[in-house]
This record gives sequence, C-alpha cells and structure tokens, in this order.
Amino acid sequence: MARGKRSTGTLRQPIRNPQSPIERSEKARVRGATERSETAKVRGATERSETAKVRGGNPVLGSAPFFFPPTKPMRFHFVGVCGTLMGSVAAALRAQGHHVTGSDDKVYPPMSDFLAARGIPIASPFAAANLPDDPAAVVVVGNAMSRGNPEVEAVLARRLAYESLPEVLRRHFLRGKRNFVVTGTHGKTTTSSLLAWMLESAGRAPSFVIGGLPGNFGEGARFTASEFCVLEGDEYDTAFFDKRSKFVHYLPECVVINNLEFDHADIFSSVDEIVLSFRRLVSLVPANGLLVVNGDDANVRAAVSAALTPVLPVGLGVEGEGRITAIAGSPEGTSFRVLGENFFTPLAGEFNVRNCAVAAAAARFAGLPTGEIRTALASFKGVKRRQEERGQAGGVRVIDDFGHHPTAIAETLRGLRARHPGARLVALFEPRSNTTRRGVFQQALPAALAQADAAVLAPVVRLDQIPAHDRLDPARVVADIRAAGREAFYAADTAEVVRRATEFAQPGDVVVVFSNGGFDGVHAKLLAALGERVPVPA
Repeated sequence: MARGKRSTGTLRQPIRNPQSPIERSEKARVRGATERSETAKVRGATERSETAKVRGGNPVLGSAPFFFPPTKPMRFHFVGVCGTLMGSVAAALRAQGHHVTGSDDKVYPPMSDFLAARGIPIASPFAAANLPDDPAAVVVVGNAMSRGNPEVEAVLARRLAYESLPEVLRRHFLRGKRNFVVTGTHGKTTTSSLLAWMLESAGRAPSFVIGGLPGNFGEGARFTASEFCVLEGDEYDTAFFDKRSKFVHYLPECVVINNLEFDHADIFSSVDEIVLSFRRLVSLVPANGLLVVNGDDANVRAAVSAALTPVLPVGLGVEGEGRITAIAGSPEGTSFRVLGENFFTPLAGEFNVRNCAVAAAAARFAGLPTGEIRTALASFKGVKRRQEERGQAGGVRVIDDFGHHPTAIAETLRGLRARHPGARLVALFEPRSNTTRRGVFQQALPAALAQADAAVLAPVVRLDQIPAHDRLDPARVVADIRAAGREAFYAADTAEVVRRATEFAQPGDVVVVFSNGGFDGVHAKLLAALGERVPVPA
C-alpha cells in the first residue's frame, strides 16, 4: 500500500465469533457485582485511612486508593522523571514502599514540587553519577531518552537492569487487573476518558493512564485498588531499545480500536506497518476478552481479521447491535442510538458519537448497566485541548484543539459547524507533529482546512530537521485552500497569525487553534487582540 494512503473497499459483513459479546457482557455483570461486593469487604475503611495518609489528595495521582501489591522494596531510578506519566508512576512506586530517585534536565514546577513532596530526589542535569550504586537497582528509561544521554550510556556500560515505562506499568500495576486499552489514530484520549468516567461515575474507582487531562478528573493518571484499569494505548514505540508499540505491554482484557490511518511518519513508513502493529496487539487479547472495533474502517477490519477473541463491530454501516443510528446534533450536544439504547452526549460531531459508542460498548462489557452508562455520558466534561473553549473577546469565541492530523482537523471543524450553526469558522494551524511537518499530507491538509471559512498557517516547526525533499510546503497548502473557494493566509510568525485572524474574524465567529504544542501562546495573544480590535455589537 502506498505511503500515507488509507485502505478502501466495500463494507464487509460484521465479524462473527462463536462467543457472543452479549453473553460475555452478561457474565461480566454477574462477575462484577460479586467481586465488587467481596473486595469492598476486604478494602473497607482501613484501606481508605491508610491511603489518605500516603496520598494527601495530590493533583496528579488523584484521591482514590492506591493498589498496593505485596512486594519486597526495590530501588528505582527514573531517567526523565519530570515527564507527567514518568513522575506519576515514580510517585506510585514510592507510595508502595520502594526507594525511588530520578533525574531530568528540565526540572520545574509543578512536577518538581510534586516529586519533592513525595520524597523523590531529582538530580539535574543528566550525569552518570546520578545512577544508584546498588547493582540490583532498576533504571526506568523514558521514551524521550536516546543513545548519547550520559545516564543511558552508563547503564549500558555497567550492564545495569533497565526497563521502559510500559514494562514497569505491566510488572507493578497491571498484572491481575481487568485492563481496558483504548487505541486508534484518533479519539484515544477522549474515548479512554469517557470509559474511565463511566467506571468512576458507577462507583468502580478505576485506575487510568490517559494522555490528556479529562475534565471530570483533572488528572491524567492514577492508580487505585479497583479491579479496573483504563489505558490510552499509544502505537508509538516504547523506548530506544524497544521499537514495539507501547500498547503491547498492557495485558489487555478488552481492546477498543477507534480507527487506523497513517501517522507517526518518523517511525512508520506505511499504514501497512501500523496495521501490523495492531495485529500484534490483537493477538494478545485473551479468548475471554473483547475487541470493540470501528466496523466501518477497512484498516481496522484488517487488523482484527484473524482474531481469536470475540469482536464487536461498532459503526454507522455495520449490522447488529453495534450499529449507530438516529444521530441528531444541536448546540447542546448530540443524541444517538447504539446497543439497542438511546444516549445523549454534550460532545459535538460524528467522530465524538463514535467515541461515545465504543466507550459504551466497552463499559457494558465491564458490567455496567445502561442507566449508569447513560448518566456518565450526559455528565462527561470533555478533555482539555479537545474542542476546549479558551475564552471570548470582541464577540469572537476562541477554541483550542489538539488536532494535527487532517482527519481530526476536518471532523473537528464539522462538529463545531454543527454546534455553532451560522457562525463562520476560522482555523489557525501550526504544522508541528513529526508527520504534518512532512509532505505526507500535502493534499489532505488543504481539504481538511477548507472545512473552515478561512485558514491561517503558521511556519512549520523545526523545518530544518526535515530533509528538503520531504518537507510540507505551506505555500501550496494555502494556494490549494484558496482554489477550493476559501480564504487562506500564510503567516511568518505568531504576531502575523494574530493579525490575520483578527482582521478576518467578526462578532459571532469561532476561531479554532489547531496544534499539538503551545503555538507560542497564540490563544492569549489572540484573545487580547480581539478584545482591542473587534467591537462587541450593541
């Protein structure tokens, strides 16, 4: 298959398995009720009292009780400890009674304060002398670390034990749990946040590891005594020494696959390689588990075609209980029907309906009744940087979105169009990811951005790191958007991005900022400029 090209083809019949997902769901409900009753007796007030002493309500790990497996104290050293998840896991190990140290070259609040409060010393900068003298210590090497780092080189030279963060999660937090792994090119963060909230709202207090900030939790990771753990399953590689996708380490019982498209051009050369990685994940799901998949996506169907696990296809074009129907959008949200039930979500757009539908299917497999799922969906507060309103000024609404893949950009704009009928949409885009900085999406980006009424492109980030023949050409993107009948501009810097946006935007318009980075603080600068330059109508 050609690089970056999505598989196409006619919709096949739903995937059949001898073990019905409905029967599995019923068994899960019975088992869940019994196990919850028994574990509640064991945990009780004593556990809550003890964990309160350890936790102190910290904002990163949350206030639910830790899962403390019986284990002999070990010594861990985290290389790159100030990463959000690295720091969260380091603190969780410390709470289990292990000796934990760390190092980083970027040490600043809030993570530095968080780790210090938990008695975890941080050394900076990276240096071989930071490593523990204990030959039995385990060095946890962050995903951002590579050869040439002095601590990495010392670990290899001294033949010390080292592990990736996903390996540590598996060994110390995931064994024996009911792990629900949410995957796919788009929607992983929203769907995993939805599923975690469904379990939380129903009183299951799940552990979760999510690559964003869910509005219902205010934290991206926590580790509890619950039998459930929800993980956002990233297909990106595990570490410099382990090029398998991170999600293969997560001991899944249930896997959700939202969609599969080409992405991560720095580690995958084609969509076929991505499908292969997902096939490896599928092969790890047990026969008593469940695969909840997008039945409308040809690449997803290919990934699960040889599954020995029950498969529940969910989508607009599938047959059976997973078929999504009766989608109706409004400024308040979206109603839809799936699994034989009606639901409502405050989220907008077809993509979010799909996210909600697969989360509901996974929650039912976990044993949640429809009423609890419906309540959680209606009370879901979204995720930071996913269609998040940052403010209004001069009658113009400014939205922040993490979207950087053409499909995510297009679907977000369609969803916002439904949520704000009659408003003009202005898209500001920063080509920042390892894929969008390249020419892979040279044709797809103009088509996506043309869903807005006007688009402003910022300079490609770190363009010098990309070979000249492989770079995205912003001028061509702008020309193609104009050829589609939309306004488009290229801006040389953030100041010009703000100027172009404020010149075009009028009261009642919606400006959407697309970037997987900080975009040089453009949100605050734009709101300030709009307040000064665009008068609010009387």
